This record gives sequence, C-alpha cells and structure tokens, in this order.
Amino acid sequence: MASKPRTLYDKVFDDHIVHKDESGSYLLFIDRHLVHEVTSPQAFEGLTNAGRTVRRTDCTLATVDHNIPTTSRENFTDVSTFIEQDDSRLQVETLEQNVKKFDVTYFGMDDDRQGIVHIVGPEQGFTLPGTTVVCGDSHTSTHGAFGSLAFGIGTSEVEHVLATQTIIQAKSKNMRITVDGDLSEGITSKDLVLHVIGVIGTAGGTGSVIEFAGKAIESLSMEARMSICNMAIEAGARAGMIKPDQTTFDYIKGRPLAPKGAEWEKALSYWKTLHSDEGAHFDYDIKIAASDIVPTITWGNSPQDALPITASVPDPANVSDPIKKAGMERALQYQGLTPNTPLKDIKIDKAFIGSCTNARIEDLRAAAKVAKGHKKADNVKLVLVVPGSGLIKAQAEKEGLHKIFEAAGFSWREAGCSMCLGMNPDILDPEERCASTSNRNFEGRQGAKSRTHLMSPAMAAAAAIKGHFTDIREFDFNTSDEPSVAIEAEEDKALQDAVYEHEKQPVADTPGAIDEQINDIPQEPETKKAKVSAPATAAGMDKFTVLTGTTAPLDKANVDTDAIIPKQFLKTIKRTGLKNGLFYEARFTKDPATGKDVETDFVLNVGQNREAEILLVTGDNFGCGSSREHAPWALKDFGIKCMIAPSFGDIFYNNSCKNGLLPIRIPQEVILEKLYPVAQAGIKLTVDLPKQQIRHGETDEVLVEQFDIEQFRKHCLINGLDDIGLTLQKEEHIAKYEAERRIKFSFLEGGSKLVKPIKGTKKSKFGVKAQEW
Repeated sequence: MASKPRTLYDKVFDDHIVHKDESGSYLLFIDRHLVHEVTSPQAFEGLTNAGRTVRRTDCTLATVDHNIPTTSRENFTDVSTFIEQDDSRLQVETLEQNVKKFDVTYFGMDDDRQGIVHIVGPEQGFTLPGTTVVCGDSHTSTHGAFGSLAFGIGTSEVEHVLATQTIIQAKSKNMRITVDGDLSEGITSKDLVLHVIGVIGTAGGTGSVIEFAGKAIESLSMEARMSICNMAIEAGARAGMIKPDQTTFDYIKGRPLAPKGAEWEKALSYWKTLHSDEGAHFDYDIKIAASDIVPTITWGNSPQDALPITASVPDPANVSDPIKKAGMERALQYQGLTPNTPLKDIKIDKAFIGSCTNARIEDLRAAAKVAKGHKKADNVKLVLVVPGSGLIKAQAEKEGLHKIFEAAGFSWREAGCSMCLGMNPDILDPEERCASTSNRNFEGRQGAKSRTHLMSPAMAAAAAIKGHFTDIREFDFNTSDEPSVAIEAEEDKALQDAVYEHEKQPVADTPGAIDEQINDIPQEPETKKAKVSAPATAAGMDKFTVLTGTTAPLDKANVDTDAIIPKQFLKTIKRTGLKNGLFYEARFTKDPATGKDVETDFVLNVGQNREAEILLVTGDNFGCGSSREHAPWALKDFGIKCMIAPSFGDIFYNNSCKNGLLPIRIPQEVILEKLYPVAQAGIKLTVDLPKQQIRHGETDEVLVEQFDIEQFRKHCLINGLDDIGLTLQKEEHIAKYEAERRIKFSFLEGGSKLVKPIKGTKKSKFGVKAQEW
C-alpha cells in the first residue's frame, strides 16, 4: 500500500519524533543547537542549579554576536578589556565561563570563525539538510534554506535542549508559497521576501511552517535562500523551509563539519528524498508571480509595511479599519513621514549593510558593486558595512571589497550583529533615518526613537550614495574595467562569482582522516546523560487554575517583543527584575527639564490597572518578533498572569506557557463585543483554565463558553509541571532514538567534535579559548 504523500516539513518532523504524548504533543530530537550570549545565561544557570550537564556537546556550537562591538580588533587581548559596556561584557564573559564549564565548542572574539550564529552554522557545515536546528534567537528560521526544520526558542527551551537534546512541540500547519516565473533584473531575495510579507502580513504565517517553492526560489543561490527563510519569522511563521537540491549539496560539500567519503554519499541519498510529495496536503497554498516583484522597501514599523520603491507613503485617510488606521497614523508620526510623499524623495542619515539577513559574501559583493567608484552623499553621516563572520571578512578583504567600501566613505567593521538590534555600540541617534539590510523595523529597534527602513544590500548602498531612497534599476553603476581603488594583484578578485573559499577554516588533514574520526565514534556515544542532584521531579512552576483579576485593555495590533521589553533591558543574566522595563517606551517619557522618566497615560499606569493580572489585547499578533523570553519574564514580574488576544507570536506563546503564564486566543469580534466593555468598565474577569471558560468577575456570567488550548499545555499549567522534569522521565525513549540515529543518520554523528582549534588563539581572563578542551 502506497504511503500517504507528505510535505517536506512532515518528513523532517516525522524523522525526529522521540515520543508522542497522549495529548498530541511531540517530543522531538534536536540535531543542532546554536548558542549565543544573550539567551543562554539563565539556561546554563538552570543546569547548574539542577546539577545537570549538557547532554550532547557534539550537537552544540556557541559563539558571540549580539552584544559585541564591531570596531577593529587589532589590539584585542581579551573580552574583559575590549568590551566597554559593563552589561555586554558580563554576558560575554558569562558565556565564556559556561562553555568552559560545560565543555561546549566555542568560537570567541579572537577566532576567525566567530560570527553571527545563523551565518556560522551554514558556513561550517554544522547546518545540514533534514536536521532539526534550534537557537535562542527567532531568526533561526534561516537554516530552513537547507531543508532543515529550524526555529527560534526561548531561554527555558534552550535549557531544555541543553539538558535533554529534545524539545516539546505541537505539529504546525503546512503553508506553501510558490513564486512562479523568473525574477526581473535587479530584484533580490530581500525584495522577494518583503513582497511576500507585504502580501500575507506579519501574522499571515502564524501557526504554520512555510515552504518556499517555485522556479524563482529554485534559481536562487544558498545565500539568497537563507535571506528568505531568515525573514519567514517576520511573516509570523514558526519556520521557513526550501527543499534541498544540487545548489544545496554543492554549497555544503567540503565544509569542515559536512560528512565526508561514504558518509557523504549516504547523506546525499537521504537528502534527495527531502521534498514535498506530489499530492501532499497544504493547509494554505499561495501563489505569487515573480514578475510582480520590484525593488521593495518598508515605510512603517512592521515588515509588512512594504511598498515598491516607485510608490508613495500611504495615506491613513484612505483606510477604513479603525485599528489599522490608528496603527498607520502612529507609524507615520514615529517615522516622521508625510502621507503621499514619494519614497524616492525621502532622505537618510545612515545606512547599515549587515545582519543575519544580509551579511554574507554575496551581499557584500552586491553592495560593493554599487559603491565602486562612488562616494557616500554628504548628508549621510555613517555607512556601516559589517560582515557576518570573521571568515567572510577575510574573504571580502581578499577580494578587495573593503577597499571599495573605504574609498566610498563607508565604515568597514568586524563581524557581529551590529546595528540590527542596537544592543551594542552601533546604534542610531533619536529620529535618525536608516537604510538597513536587517530584518526588523520595529520602534526603537536600532536605538531609541530610531527610524528604520528595510531593503536589499544594493538598495541600501545606493541610498547611501545618493543620500535618499533610490530605485536600484535607475542607479548609475561604475562599469569601468579599471578598478576604482588600488587593489594588489594577488587580491584582485573583487565581485567574482566563484564559490566562497574556506582557506582559513581548520579541517582534518585528509578526507580519509575525517572518515576515520567518524568511524571511530563508539557505538555507545559520548552523550552526557542528564544527572540531577535529587530525583527528577516534574514540579517547577506555580499552578494555574482559576484567576479572577483586574484586566487591562490594550487596543493595539502587532505588539512586538521589542515593545514589550526594549533591548536595553535584555543585558541581564537573571530572569527577574524586569518589571520596570515592561512596555518602557509606552509607559514612560523623558522630562525635558530634568531628564527623568515621567509616567504616560499608558493603560498599565492608570488606576487599578497598575495591579493588573490579565492583559486583554484587541489586535492580532501579540508578542510577534524576537524569541526573547524576557517578554514573558517582564509580564510575570509586573504581575500579569494571563494574556488574551486574537493571536500570538508562536515563540512568545510557547515561552509564556513555559513560565506559567496563560495565553488565550479569542476571536477579535468576541473580544470587542463581550470582553472589552467589561475591562473598560474596570470590572475584573475570571479565567477558569480547568473549564476553559472566561466569566464576568462580578456576576460570574459566562462570556466565553470554551477557549482553545493544547491539552498538554493545560495539563502542565494546572499542575505546575516543569518541561525538563517531564522529559527526563522519558529517558529510555531518548536513548532508543539516539541508538537508531547512530545507524540511520550516522552522517550526523561526530558534529563539532571534528572542529580543530586555530593556532595562536588568546585566552580570556577565564582561561577560555576556542576549542581548547
């Protein structure tokens, strides 16, 4: 009997099921875990407190990227003397201590392999088709370009994966976005994905894994595919995926952590099965014509606020929906834009070329092609060009790209996240406008009151040269055969289309040597089974049963995690003390006379709402954006125990449940008709989780007969059960899966144990250096 047709997502998901719970929840094995300094401190602390170890260090790879400065490291000696910001330095030093203590492979700031996690993973061959990949960062979806199931997780889940090498997941829906035809000249993957998000919206993919398909997608390079999957999260999706093909295989082959010899052939045989079968079911199937896509930029404070460069700033007067109209008016006010202004007339102050979306060698070549023979405009104060890794920086310099940038007046930097999220010294000043190749244009994302416009590397470079947003199709490229800057003959490889060379990457001496290392892995792997200082119990959270609490109404859509807890409050290594940061930009303003914080009339500052335990949100997509678990931590610290909204960001929803908070999805019309008037009147609501009801807090009238919640989550919340404790009770299932994995997926074994150290690395004050142990 023929098997049922399956999607690419179904196949990868099915191949990683360790156990299926009676409630329908799945325990999935995680093949690859990437770790960085911002979302890991509390996870490692949790392991320490519970007496647990990292179960699979061979499946774990750490680096630093978010907090580090991108200025020259020519005089770098150690983190303690190089990073000036106290809180940033503390997070990086804490990671160095933790990777040393827990024996995790680490690429530090003195290692050429250091870089943005989502660039380092593919670059090293750590990311492979058909794998499950997680990281405490929402843009982990990047790795789906390889046909992997990759998604961001919160800090509690980081701890869970470190301890158990598994994660608890519900099955997502399948969405396919097919881009038919060929992209027009000058159109990039960034234009494509911004166009897609503009079509389906930032909540369009909520609850789904998106498979990108069609001729336009298949014609793209791996770098371009990564950019698209990177921004799948901006469409609300759990993950983005693209089927692996010859382009994928050619990219992976020969990389340091890619399979070699017979294992390569075995892997290739499996990877070629990773595609959606004919007749496979998709819950949503969307088709987009490639010919409709033109150079695209954003105008507002959401990636869905995307328009062709030929368009004008939209006019709220033409919008009838009151919530959308109010959001548009707020965005225009924040961005300092006037309706109906041609986008090409808008001047910029700075430009940023970098981030996990667009900091690969292909992106830098595209920007350099624009910059060649030109100078930045006088009104443009700064143009940052930040490579995604030390190896990309080395390659760009080998090709002479840095000289082109410097001749144009651009600033050439070291690898890091840089201005993407403003957690390091690279930030915008208030009301500065930036042409940015990053992935988010939320309020304050690149600095307090910063104004961000998303676009491709070529478009950002063109804006920097012209001083205003520019249609790249109208740009006057310097096509002279003569180089615009002096480039030494041996380095004159600028803008070539050759495959990225990995000359500086340490690889085992010969293919045969690598095969021997793989074959020498013992049948009983060197997995570190979780040890606990006491019998593994499941309890770990306060129980949630029936709550009658003051309900604060929030009349807004697309409330992102940057708005819930701004990035300046993320530089902590603890889970508590975040109350004052909750909705900081909305709750406080600066007194111009004293410079001190003054409360606004934001809902949580008004009357009894200061003691609110329930947050009632009228608009869609609450908690969209980053995977930062700091958002539910801040809500919990304030006293919020339950959030009610039409929909939530998937990662935020999971993070809330893992912290004992109850997120409830209710249709918007029900919220507006039945719940909002009660909250507006200052009357409490009663949330009854066992009955799945919402009632009037005074009359006990049933307002919502039964809300939906996954039964596994309901069980955990009512009983205050801790995920790690529950999972450790399934040790025999995990061990059985690992034994089968060593046979069926032997090409995944060994992992980072094959990484060789770079000679001459310098120790930090903790005595840590890359791959020292």
